[in-house]
Amino acid sequence: MDEEEEMSVDIYHNPRCSKSRATLALLEERGIDVSVIEYLKEPPDDIELRQILDLLGIPARDLLRKGEDAYKEMNLSDPSLSEEDIIQAILKHPILMERPIVVTASAARIGRPPESVLEIL
Repeated sequence: MDEEEEMSVDIYHNPRCSKSRATLALLEERGIDVSVIEYLKEPPDDIELRQILDLLGIPARDLLRKGEDAYKEMNLSDPSLSEEDIIQAILKHPILMERPIVVTASAARIGRPPESVLEIL
């Protein structure tokens, strides 16, 4: 990649989340041009979610926010639920998705702590 060429960087962002705001600020402070996706307004579709999980290298269960009401209501702690069950739950209730997630063409990181996203840039 040529140094002049811009790397495409997306952040799945929730402006109400302090970690998400801190991660976005960290990227902007470094002059990184970021495409902000407010995933509660524009949730990822099935293909995007699977690509994010693949780039993160984690199972869908590891992307779940266990403190959310939907997590408890859907009994997502049940170990018998399949990967597909978890993916469908996230698609139906995007609030369940951990945040923020920074995505490039070749990798993704959850911004917890915010500095962890720098590993992929």
